[in-house]
Amino acid sequence: MKLKIEIPNSLDDITLSQYKRFIKVQEQTKNNRLLNAKMIEIFCSTKLENVMRLKLSDTEEIVGVLNKMFEQKPDLIKGFNINNIDFGFHPQLDNLTLGEYIDLDTYIGDWDNMERAMNVLYRPITAKLKEQYTIIDYNSELNPSIMHMPMSAVLSSIFFLWNLGLDLSKLMTNSLEDNQTEALTEYLTSQENGVGINQFMGSLREILQDLKVSLN
Repeated sequence: MKLKIEIPNSLDDITLSQYKRFIKVQEQTKNNRLLNAKMIEIFCSTKLENVMRLKLSDTEEIVGVLNKMFEQKPDLIKGFNINNIDFGFHPQLDNLTLGEYIDLDTYIGDWDNMERAMNVLYRPITAKLKEQYTIIDYNSELNPSIMHMPMSAVLSSIFFLWNLGLDLSKLMTNSLEDNQTEALTEYLTSQENGVGINQFMGSLREILQDLKVSLN
């Protein structure tokens, strides 16, 4: 009996939900062969019993293809469509609200809650004119659709923030009201929340380092 395994063509075909599932499996699996099998099961959307019936050489080839996908450094993906809803990357990072910044800072380094960081960065588009668009106002309540966003967008936004190398807190103070600026300063300098933007950039660095080894 021939088995047909559909291998993703790119990170566009792998969702945040799948990647989070794989991370959990990786944390619990010490056997590399089994981990490779689970990788194929998850990212190729097939049953584990089907993977186990593949030739060893074929599984190694598939794993090699998947590994190369996660070595990519995609340019910023400004939008994607989920269930006929267009999502757009935050068009004005220099105008982040205090709530947006705190949630982005809190969750960008946490794969268990990465969807909450993405919920800040990508939101449904409300209006669009050529390359310009607006997105819905921020709501900390998670949009469930974000779990199905492509990993290409997730990784591209992380690389974008890293390469941007900007102190977002300084950008924000130009647009926040006095009481908001004071609250932001208190948040960034409090011992409980670490060292603000340095912690934020440190979290991005850790993510990039983890990505290099997560699929080995």
